[in-house]
Amino acid sequence: RNVTGVQTCALPIYIFLDDERFPEKVNWIQLPLLNWTIVRNYNNFVDIIKKQGLPNFISFDHDLAKEHYHPSMYVSQEAYNKVMEDFKEKTGLDCAKFVVEYCADKNLSFPDYAVHSMNPIGRKNIISYIESFKKSRNSYE
Repeated sequence: RNVTGVQTCALPIYIFLDDERFPEKVNWIQLPLLNWTIVRNYNNFVDIIKKQGLPNFISFDHDLAKEHYHPSMYVSQEAYNKVMEDFKEKTGLDCAKFVVEYCADKNLSFPDYAVHSMNPIGRKNIISYIESFKKSRNSYE
């Protein structure tokens, strides 16, 4: 456990979660220059955290499979919710939920993160979910 209350793996790990892009191709937000571990889907994301512990930093994409690139995903929250019901593959929001649950179970703070998703509704949902968890944790400390 380090001073900030974030328990990280023995060696620093920085996860870049995206089904197709690489960190150097993300130029619409400022990502730290790190030695990224590139993760393409939910299952690999969960496996890495279960085996290596909480990353020091995570950059989230929302859409992690072809089925996630549905036009309705970008229209409204209501349209997004309707389309999400039919997905077979998990999204970046599911990954964020896994990390929240992992942190809650182990009484850890959420690691530093960014959301580089081009999906505006998905990006907002990931940030809202994480910030809600962080706010609830701060109210108990």
